[in-house]
Amino acid sequence: MKQEKTQWKLFLEAFSAAQSEFTFVLLGVTCLTLVVSLMFTSLWPLSALYFVWLVKDWHTPERGGRRTEFVRNWRIWGHLRDYFPIKLVKTAELDPKKNYILGIHPHGIMCAGGYTCFSTESCGFAEAFPGMRSSLAVLAGLFRIPLFREYLMSAGLLSVSRASLTHVLSKSGKGIALSIVIGGAEESLSSSPGVNTVVMRRRKGFVRMALEHGADLVPVYSFGENELFRQVIFSEGSLGRRLQDLFKRLIGFAPCLFLGDRFGLLPYRTPITSVVGAPIAVPKLLVPTEEEVDHYHNLYMESLSKLFHEHKVSCGLSESHELQII
Repeated sequence: MKQEKTQWKLFLEAFSAAQSEFTFVLLGVTCLTLVVSLMFTSLWPLSALYFVWLVKDWHTPERGGRRTEFVRNWRIWGHLRDYFPIKLVKTAELDPKKNYILGIHPHGIMCAGGYTCFSTESCGFAEAFPGMRSSLAVLAGLFRIPLFREYLMSAGLLSVSRASLTHVLSKSGKGIALSIVIGGAEESLSSSPGVNTVVMRRRKGFVRMALEHGADLVPVYSFGENELFRQVIFSEGSLGRRLQDLFKRLIGFAPCLFLGDRFGLLPYRTPITSVVGAPIAVPKLLVPTEEEVDHYHNLYMESLSKLFHEHKVSCGLSESHELQII
């Protein structure tokens, strides 16, 4: 019999969801404002010393980051997992003697499933895949924000830049499970309840990276990710969509207008199930041709589609739901 949650437990879950949303939306701006504001107070030496440190430490996000297990094991992540709840489902083994690139789909608004499963230990990744070390790669520009970058690196987040991915796959040994949200900011603009759309037909860089380093490809689909918020979807060519596209080109991500639960602020308590598919064997090719990249890209899309259809019903969708790959 399922045990009913106490009011205190419900509060902790709501607080963890609010903290996660604040981090996603406002923490970067808050950190930047704090550091700059201190320059105009008697505490200006703190900001000055930090900026000196920042210059010295500038390339760390592209050299493996600065991961701490302490942050990845914070109890707050367990409450965030339980808020929805979020579950990690394993369908095949990952060999700790090899490296893998995990493609995360869809992005959704906040990528809650991808972050919780692969950048924290709350969903049991280490237990499910013994010997594997998971890391989530995110927008490189986030690591240019003072203080915020330190928080991101402490959770094991990595820059999605080519230099960063190359370093991780070539100099961090074996047993690496490098997760990348393939659709990125463009995909977030398609996030809406009942929609299963992934952006990847022209996203081939992760396949080329896998071939160059002989890292097997693994599709991951987070069922329920698009159900967390109700988003205002602007049609192609509209002023709102053009502004979103402009913003995305300038700073790397697109501003979304969305509403959730509790006065529109918190995400809806919708279950998220992140299903990790079977690896696609990839050879190591120092200079892969376009034909080779296209071949493995097509294999990946076929594998992702198969994963979606095999698990959609057990994860709460109807048999009629289709996956749209654009």
